Amino acid sequence: MGDVNDRTTENAMDTAAAARDATYWAKAVTRLNVSEVPKGAINLNVTGKQLAGPIQGFGKMWQKTYQVRLPRERVSATDLIATWKQRFPDFWPEGNLFYGPLTGIAPGEVALLNMTLPGGMTLSTGVMVLYADEESFTLMTPQGHMFAGWITFSATERDGETVAQAQVLMRASDPIFELGLTLGGHRQEDLFWSHTLREVAAHFGEAADVDTQVVCVDKRRQWSRWSNVWHSSAIRSAGYMLGAPIRGARDLARRGRTPD
Repeated sequence: MGDVNDRTTENAMDTAAAARDATYWAKAVTRLNVSEVPKGAINLNVTGKQLAGPIQGFGKMWQKTYQVRLPRERVSATDLIATWKQRFPDFWPEGNLFYGPLTGIAPGEVALLNMTLPGGMTLSTGVMVLYADEESFTLMTPQGHMFAGWITFSATERDGETVAQAQVLMRASDPIFELGLTLGGHRQEDLFWSHTLREVAAHFGEAADVDTQVVCVDKRRQWSRWSNVWHSSAIRSAGYMLGAPIRGARDLARRGRTPD
């Protein structure tokens, strides 16, 4: 009888743990949807797109890990993640905008990104919150993003320190983005996340050095995915910018036809 009770209790605990964990994961979606576009944001390459992980990408697969260490007495892991979620865009380099939902970083929420690229072009893309709990959160990219993959932001406590980390697992989405990464894009991405981690540390009063580790997990390029270029946010964003004068002229014409 005791064995039966033990198994019943164990099964109940497993069920409760599974239900709790399920609240941290986004529900399965077929295509992304942005319920409300914040003022100033460009929703050009997100709505209607599918999510794209490293399996769906084109280029070599990379795992990049960026870490900073802070004294444990400065901040706990849970407090650091709570702050990181709340002020996520504040830690980014200037000129790159993250339009998060009003509900904040929570499983299943979709955020719009307007990124500044070399040459002054604004790249319109986005991310979905795949997972979020008290000590980590993961963002996943849609079709057409610079890379196909996800980024996990986490904090752990060990040896009297709180370690803040951003870890990227990615492939360039298409041949154009793969070329761009090869010609300096990887370095720009490293600078982006190093800046972010330094700003997180600075928020808690620490001038921390960023430890960066880059590993090529798979050197193969997936040529069967070359057609991902059809969804390229770079091409679509460039077309949108080039069409700005035409849209402006149309707006002026409409206003001119509007009766006083």
